[in-house]
Amino acid sequence: MFTSIGRLTVRRRRLVLALTVLFVVVAGALGSGLFGSLGGGGFTDPDAESARAAAFLTATGTTTVPELVLLVEAAAGVDDPTVAAAGRDLTAAVAAEPGVGRAVSHWSAGGDEPTLRSADGRFALVVVDLADATDADDLAAAIAGRYTGTRGPIAVREGGAHAIDTAIGEQLETDLIRAEAIAVPVTLALLLIVFGGLVASVTPLVVAAIGVAGAFLGLAVIARFTEVSVYSINLMTGLGFGLAIDYSLFILTRFREELAAGRPTADAVVRTVETAGRTVAFSALTVAVSLSALLVFPLSFLRSFAYAGVAVVLSAAAASLLTLPALLAVLGPRVGRRRTARRTAEHRFWFRLAQAVMRRPVPVTVGVVGVLLALGTPFLRVDAGLPTYRSLPPGSEAREVAEILDTRFAGTRTDEFAIALPGVAAGPAVDDLARRVRAVGGVDSVRVETSPAGSWLTVVPSVVPRSPEGERMVHDLRALDAPFDYAVGGDAAELVDAKAAIADRLPLALAVIALATAVLLFAAFGSLLVPAKAILLNLLSLTATFGAMVWIFQDGHLSGLLGFTATGQLDVTMPILMFCVAFGLSMDYEVFLLSRIKEEYDATGDNSRAVATGLARTGGLITAAALLLAVSFAAFGVSGMSFLKLMGIGLALAVVVDATVIRGLLVPALMRLAGDANWWAPAPLRRLHRRLAHR
Repeated sequence: MFTSIGRLTVRRRRLVLALTVLFVVVAGALGSGLFGSLGGGGFTDPDAESARAAAFLTATGTTTVPELVLLVEAAAGVDDPTVAAAGRDLTAAVAAEPGVGRAVSHWSAGGDEPTLRSADGRFALVVVDLADATDADDLAAAIAGRYTGTRGPIAVREGGAHAIDTAIGEQLETDLIRAEAIAVPVTLALLLIVFGGLVASVTPLVVAAIGVAGAFLGLAVIARFTEVSVYSINLMTGLGFGLAIDYSLFILTRFREELAAGRPTADAVVRTVETAGRTVAFSALTVAVSLSALLVFPLSFLRSFAYAGVAVVLSAAAASLLTLPALLAVLGPRVGRRRTARRTAEHRFWFRLAQAVMRRPVPVTVGVVGVLLALGTPFLRVDAGLPTYRSLPPGSEAREVAEILDTRFAGTRTDEFAIALPGVAAGPAVDDLARRVRAVGGVDSVRVETSPAGSWLTVVPSVVPRSPEGERMVHDLRALDAPFDYAVGGDAAELVDAKAAIADRLPLALAVIALATAVLLFAAFGSLLVPAKAILLNLLSLTATFGAMVWIFQDGHLSGLLGFTATGQLDVTMPILMFCVAFGLSMDYEVFLLSRIKEEYDATGDNSRAVATGLARTGGLITAAALLLAVSFAAFGVSGMSFLKLMGIGLALAVVVDATVIRGLLVPALMRLAGDANWWAPAPLRRLHRRLAHR
């Protein structure tokens, strides 16, 4: 199959390149409006109790979360007569706006609702409910634009969920531009060092652009049919950029080797696709499988990363297997031949390293495994949460307003949530439940509301919802006895339900990854031990990364240097997301290394020699590829969003550790210990592999 692909790209190279240009133009046109179709949520389980509560409120046409909150600040105090008059005028003006259902403030409530006035009397709230939630974002933005700013004795700022969502969306777009501005020139400089020529250095960037454009098109199509999170764009661009460069690097290097061996350009292209192209295909499938495991989780946030990740991996692989060979067929020797002296020096270092490791495989294995496990121990005390306003950078106005709401108000209407009682009419039993809810720790106030569809309790918490205290409050509320069914909703309940959903589906996701990876690696190498060893090594390679995640981002070490606020928790979705991405990338390098080792073993039958030669031929290449991919991820370390900063730095660390410690030390040590058993399989499976290999 790969021989046919290679011959096709050589024979029809101009047609392939012309179709590629057309594809990029179409993808750019259709994918340009992607941001407008993406959402900022996706952290809830649609089948959970909190989702049932939200669905009940939607059915009644109400919501406990105000669409717009205006924070009013007055140096003279909110009860000053002049300030009070300005506050009443503001409330009346907002209430009269078209589309506003209700506007309640400290002044309109008669000053008797403490949740609308800060404890120090300096701040007050205007809470706005919109009559129609269809255009809530646009309407809230328009009203905020008209009424924020200085208005006589008061200063008005926008707060609440809408302000935070808007700030996050703007921050993500800024971060994406900043990351690309950093990654592209740094990557080009590194490629110039690796290849020593401008033509060869620019070629991977061209392939990366094609891959990302294709992924944008794919995600734009997917977003028409299902919810896709805006956060997935950042991973898609970083992963697509890095993988396209990785795949191009492996193919370009093999092409140069074939040219240096004296093959004509056309033959060199075909041979490159037969060898490096086959490896790229298996590698891409392995990464795609790891990312597709995210589809087993009900949270659309995680599913979005599966959509984006699989789209960009397949797009990058297609560009590397079709467009790049056609481009090489046109460029030929102009991509240059790698300098022999440099190649010899690289081979000498990695060959000697492999030999040194294989002379003492047991001490190396024990020592490296011990260090990795020790570095991973902080993850044993991980505390999972969901993103809050503190994910925004400290200078964000939306974050500053949210901090005032959390710290200056005894309980805030902006965090109120509902306990839904579908089909239950108001009465003594509901009043009794309300009294018991009011007695639960973390609850500030409760009021009973009703509609023809049933009734509900509107609860104002006195604790931060997405916090350990908020979780305890939800568990206590759900433990209350009642003569009817009820559903606890709100942010704290969503956190509890999200953690439960991830815990329930995690074994299935891990099983999918392990089984699919084992099948793919067997198809590639015909061995039973190689897949088992690869899975084990990939798990080990993640221990240091996961430990660093907790030590840095949960505990707050280096927070000043990296510019984020530690909350004492990690986003509950980040460990599983990073596991799937990093596991796939680790397998990426495993496939490239093992392919060259197996090629040498088939030629010589000498396991130790094959390991040393395979590492010598790929060690420098894998290190360079890992460094380039790490740059793509590390560029998100400058993100203003703390969990994107975590993802970028964490994945960069995972890639570097895997490409150096794992591939340079543990792989040769374990392959030396296993000897010829590395490539063993029972006779029936060997026959199956031979049939697969000839398809």
